[in-house]
Amino acid sequence: MTPVTRQEVLGLYRKIFRIAKKWQSASGQIEDTIKEKEYIKNEAKTLFRKNKNVMDPKLIKQCIEECEARIEIGLHYNIPYPRPIHLPPMGLAHKQGRTLRHQEKLRKISKPIYLKSHDEVS
Repeated sequence: MTPVTRQEVLGLYRKIFRIAKKWQSASGQIEDTIKEKEYIKNEAKTLFRKNKNVMDPKLIKQCIEECEARIEIGLHYNIPYPRPIHLPPMGLAHKQGRTLRHQEKLRKISKPIYLKSHDEVS
C-alpha cells in the first residue's frame, strides 16, 4: 500500500467515526440513534479489519469506492444500513431460460458497489 493510499484509507476511517459521533437517527428516538451509531462503528471496524491485508491496488481502490459510496448514500438517505437492490427473481434471464448458475452470476455482476461486502460480512 502506498503512503498516499494509506492516508486515504485512514482518512475514510476517521471520517466514518466522526459521522458516527454526530449521527442522529431519522426517527429521532434516542434508542434508535444509539443503535445506529453502534452499527456504524461496528461495521467500519469489521470491514476495515477484514480488508487490512489486501495488497492488490485494484481491490484497494474498489474497497475505497465502496466506502465512499456507502458514506454518501447513508448521509443522503439518513440510513446507516446498506440499501438493498430490488431485482425480480427471474429479471435478468432471457425468456428462453438460462441456467440458475448463469443467473446468479448476472445478479452478482449487477450488484451495486455499495453492497459488495455486505453479504460477505453479514
